[in-house]
Amino acid sequence: MLSKDTLQFLDDLKANNNRDWFLDNKKRYETFKKDYQQLVSDFLDAMKPLDPSLEMLEVKNCTFRINRDIRFSKDKSPYKSHLGVWLSSGAKNQNRSGYYVHIEKGASFIAGGLYCPQPDDLKKMRKEIAFFHDDLDEILNEKKFKKEFGDFDRNETNTLKNPPRGYEKDHPAVELLKLKSFESSQKFDISEITKKDFVATMSQKLIALKPLNDFINRALTSDEF
Repeated sequence: MLSKDTLQFLDDLKANNNRDWFLDNKKRYETFKKDYQQLVSDFLDAMKPLDPSLEMLEVKNCTFRINRDIRFSKDKSPYKSHLGVWLSSGAKNQNRSGYYVHIEKGASFIAGGLYCPQPDDLKKMRKEIAFFHDDLDEILNEKKFKKEFGDFDRNETNTLKNPPRGYEKDHPAVELLKLKSFESSQKFDISEITKKDFVATMSQKLIALKPLNDFINRALTSDEF
């Protein structure tokens, strides 16, 4: 859970996203940071027994800096007014599937899978799907996964109109092969974060993504393209 003070800090930061305000509220930020780190620690305590691949993770591996990278952005706001928690067995600079918690007023969600993989990893995913689509179908149709997440998130930006090069349009998994991103998500209201059972509740939802993450990571760790 997070305190109401932490959520208020995010609201105030969004309304006053500038360095002067931030420096004037440095003490509030330090309190916010401790609350954020405690939330991540609580998620690790809840998730590690459910997914042993997360065992070596520490809090610092799962947090994000509050400073935005504004070099290539039209929005020059220096700070993020949301929080993210990323739990993945992949080392830094290593693309792996994982579990994600996004905390933002009006846009909070939990998710898992692989977001917009690089071309080489996308090739690996498509090869795995082409050969083992029955395994993936079973994962996507599993009762708990279906209840919590339904399917992959699909939209015009992450789905090809035609089969990718090298795959026939009558391939039994053609709709999965068209995907360019492989994540599933569920929205939640930010008010849930102040509840004592927030981490336990969300962890039970997130763990429904484990078979999908295992499938994706199996594909990504394959040596052959």
